Amino acid sequence: MDIKKLIRPELAAMRSYTPIEPVEILGQRAEGRIVKLDGNENPYGCSPKVCQALADYPYYHIYPDPEQRKLRQTLEKYTGFDQKNIVCGSGSDELIDLVLRLFLQPGDEVINCSPSFGMYPFSTAACGGKLVDVPRDKDFAIDIAGVKKALSEKAKVIFIASPNNPTGNLVTEQEVTELVNTGSIVVVDEAYFEFSGVTMANLVLDYSNLIVLRTFSKWAGLAGLRIGYGIFPVEIASHLMKIKQPYNVSAAAQAAVLASLADMDYLRSNVAKIVAERERLFSELKELKWLTPYPSRANFILCSVHCRADSLHYHSEGAEQAKKLAQGKLSGVSPAREIWQRLQKRGIFIRYFDSAQLRDYLRISVGKPEDTEALIGALREIESGGI
Repeated sequence: MDIKKLIRPELAAMRSYTPIEPVEILGQRAEGRIVKLDGNENPYGCSPKVCQALADYPYYHIYPDPEQRKLRQTLEKYTGFDQKNIVCGSGSDELIDLVLRLFLQPGDEVINCSPSFGMYPFSTAACGGKLVDVPRDKDFAIDIAGVKKALSEKAKVIFIASPNNPTGNLVTEQEVTELVNTGSIVVVDEAYFEFSGVTMANLVLDYSNLIVLRTFSKWAGLAGLRIGYGIFPVEIASHLMKIKQPYNVSAAAQAAVLASLADMDYLRSNVAKIVAERERLFSELKELKWLTPYPSRANFILCSVHCRADSLHYHSEGAEQAKKLAQGKLSGVSPAREIWQRLQKRGIFIRYFDSAQLRDYLRISVGKPEDTEALIGALREIESGGI
């Protein structure tokens, strides 16, 4: 029997998502301390109250509440939106998938403003949709006119990340309003909202086709527990509650959110530390003549790598290798990829996206001050030809 004949052909042909590796795998690639700046994770971890809540929770042998009642009640207080507008998922990734499952029929179109979060094209393909890519401009702003031009009768959903991953810039309220007025479902993904302080959630009650997604992975340090939520028009929320897996948010994740929201001073303090370190990292990166960091409102910074043979200073030892790096000739790869690989050997892990749009870019998550020191020190060694 040829099982391939039974597999949906679009799924057989789709590319898999490229995830980041866990710490234990990264540790096999480098000796000594690991500096993990590739996943936009919170370097300070979760609230201590989360650890205690998970240890004390007595009902792991019982299915969690499928209606997410206590969780949604608590999020009502945190967000200011009625719990009828709130649906929780196993990370905002699941909510992206649920939204597409709700609205897409085979062949329907999804607008993606690239470069952006890789789960949008991934989930579109998995749900049988067709991705319509509308590239951002040179400053990574959304091409609103281009989006409108790309819309057809089959265009059901428009994804907008704000702050955008991996570029770190925001969408404006005017831009969102223009897109919502097209009649398509507009999903504003605010995974990094707590770092930016800018939200479009205030518009949700005014538009029946606007969705705002958020997550606890970044600001609250719960990436490993997979918990996100969305603020939806009531009609959309009721349908999502109907089609989601009954027990999609684990008991552990629900307990962790309740404990996190009971320790807001601690979490906000960590967010403030990350924002301050983001600005320091940006200033340090600007000192490197062959990197251009882009201003960011998230917990990461995107850098353009524009090495040239005349822009780096060389020591006599390693000068030829550094020159090849600057000219983009070493190993037949881009300078950005080569830097990414060299940092890995030093136990420093940042993100390189193997795509045409981002071939000459690196994304660096904001870590602790000592992580910044290790990264900048290694980049300066590369600049001087020492690595």
